[in-house]
Amino acid sequence: MTRAEYKSRRRALAKQIGEGGLAILPAAREAIRNRDVHYPFRQDSDFSYLTGFLEPDAFAVIAPKRKEGEFILFCRPRDEAREQWDGSRLGVEGAIAQLGADEAYPLSDLDEVMPTLIDGHARLYFPIGADPALDARVLGWVNQVRAKSRAGARAPDTFVTIEAVVHEQRLRKSEAEAGVMRRAARISAEAHCRLMSVCKPGMREYDLEAEFDHACAVRGARHLAYPSIVGGGKNACVLHYTENAARLEEGDLVLIDAGCELDGYASDITRTFPVNGRFTPPQRALYDLVLKAQLAAINKLRPGVCWNEPHDAAVRVLTKGLVALGVLAGKLGKLVKDEAYKPFYMHRTGHWLGMDVHDVGAYKGASGWRELEPGMVLTVEPGLYMPSTDAVPEAYRGIGIRIEDDVLITDKGHEVLSAAVPKDAEEIEALMAA
Repeated sequence: MTRAEYKSRRRALAKQIGEGGLAILPAAREAIRNRDVHYPFRQDSDFSYLTGFLEPDAFAVIAPKRKEGEFILFCRPRDEAREQWDGSRLGVEGAIAQLGADEAYPLSDLDEVMPTLIDGHARLYFPIGADPALDARVLGWVNQVRAKSRAGARAPDTFVTIEAVVHEQRLRKSEAEAGVMRRAARISAEAHCRLMSVCKPGMREYDLEAEFDHACAVRGARHLAYPSIVGGGKNACVLHYTENAARLEEGDLVLIDAGCELDGYASDITRTFPVNGRFTPPQRALYDLVLKAQLAAINKLRPGVCWNEPHDAAVRVLTKGLVALGVLAGKLGKLVKDEAYKPFYMHRTGHWLGMDVHDVGAYKGASGWRELEPGMVLTVEPGLYMPSTDAVPEAYRGIGIRIEDDVLITDKGHEVLSAAVPKDAEEIEALMAA
């Protein structure tokens, strides 16, 4: 992302909170994995979205209409000794020169400077409740301002959770963001194709997991958006299965839910295919049903459509198909109303996608399900998970199938960002045979 892109985002936030408002955003902190080993650092998404600053232990302040500048950053100063061990730091000077901060201070000045920034603002925006220590620290700054009220200081009297503003802004992707997500989806799609081409009976689930990691890394995406799910056979019926250690058996399907993160943006793709390259008739019947449901849901995606309509479309197709396969019995309308499909399809048909794999943004407001708008990105991922019980015809027991794509809402309809990886059963078999 360019400096201009981040500046545009901060201006949009400043416009939303208005003159008299002040926004405070903390960066993520480093976390200890064990003893003196840290988890790999990943910046807080809101902080990264507004600043582009990828170092830990920092604070950003957005002060609309402030004469000295609207963007103030507190960060770690340059430290040659620490940089020898941990890598370079941008420092105060770099924050101004490279990030475009109007002012920058060392983090050690935070408690001294922040009350002066808060003074005179009626509304304070920060992530209320996300971190009790931060809540206490902010109230400490506010109380310092209150203590000087007789000298003319004015403390905020309104506190607003900043997520209510930033998350709505993040929900609508810019052209630059859509471009990054398009590339992330393409990389993940190519990695999924790689897995189809190398899969064979006798491999372990973690073999495919490692192939996916490598395929993404060599294409420039060194981080995953979430831990990969590689479930062979009955393991595909566990929605968030991550053990990824079982042997892939002849005659089974394997479900792979995996996506890379590129420049801070996630992809999220699921494909299910036969370990030996050929669907059995029962597998194909269930697979074609899930694909039909997914295509029905995707066909609904366009501006003005309510969030729940794609889910309703998928549920109706799945329920009708389960009746045709002898899994359910009864009238379609009543089965849907009674949620008779729930033992076999227990999750929603999608979620927002962006900097977080389950991205921010409300799905429902006071007036009901929200309408889709250009720039929104969501997943479409119906599935069927058939338990190994007498309630299911024997031929379908233990089969788990999910098909998931990433979709951008456009002015004229939608764009399937992950279309490069096949999902038609015959196309999958052809790719695996080749």
